[in-house]
Amino acid sequence: MTTTVEYIRYRIAPADQEAFEQAYARGAGALAASPECVDYELARCEEEPERYILRIRWTSIDAHLNGFRKGEHFPAFFSAIRPYVTAIEEMQHYLVTGVVGPGKAADRS
Repeated sequence: MTTTVEYIRYRIAPADQEAFEQAYARGAGALAASPECVDYELARCEEEPERYILRIRWTSIDAHLNGFRKGEHFPAFFSAIRPYVTAIEEMQHYLVTGVVGPGKAADRS
């Protein structure tokens, strides 16, 4: 399946990080319920803990922009994360290339 990967980079002050993660935990239900969303992951940078990246895989860019954003699940998602929109440093869609595969650590499962 060809998917579109949306990456959203945030810079979140230490005092706001717990609330930020809780907001995304609340918004995650809307992502999980959306038929346009393949999966999602919020990660915090180890070297610079104020930096976060949200990765969302969508079935297509059109499904994200015209399905999810105009659909029934977007209002709940946006309501949860709205206070952090101004902390976005980048929000872009990417297509996965053919360069993909497991690393050696995958053998340890």
